[in-house]
Amino acid sequence: MKILVTGGFGVGKTTAIGAVSEIEPISTEEYLTEGSAATDSLAGVEAKSHTTVAFDFGRISLDLPMPIELMLFGTPGQDRFMDLWDDLARGAVGIVVLADTRRLESSFPAVTFCERTRLPFVVAVNQFDHAHRYPLAEIRDAFILAAHVPVVTCDARDPTSVAAVLLHLVDHALSLLTASSPPTSLDA
Repeated sequence: MKILVTGGFGVGKTTAIGAVSEIEPISTEEYLTEGSAATDSLAGVEAKSHTTVAFDFGRISLDLPMPIELMLFGTPGQDRFMDLWDDLARGAVGIVVLADTRRLESSFPAVTFCERTRLPFVVAVNQFDHAHRYPLAEIRDAFILAAHVPVVTCDARDPTSVAAVLLHLVDHALSLLTASSPPTSLDA
């Protein structure tokens, strides 16, 4: 199953994929340069020195009632790379939107993208150290999310936490698929 991991600049997409991947993740991170200073605001992420310029890739196997393998594709977070998002989303079964409460607005375009693609998605609030912890209902309201869209917390550095978000997305995608499937002759 292909899963897209998206969100704003510096929300933890590369970190999340690296934390949970069973293989050495493929990363297209490059140093931030003076040339990007006019377009990539470091407000709230002043210590950031690298950025994804194409995509990240990782893989994780999950033992559910039947084993599944998730192929994780992380998007670059800057608006100038959003044209890549459509290509990366092709064939995906769902999307994880990572958000940072210190700069929640940086993930608004990712939520809009998910709504446009009509793919199942979850919003995962990355629990950065020293970031304010808002109730999830307030996060839902800030993004103006439909009631069926899950909002969860995670720590992008913690493999167990990231895996839990991925399981939440898979459950959500399967529940939407089951709800929209017409009954078969076996169901009668």
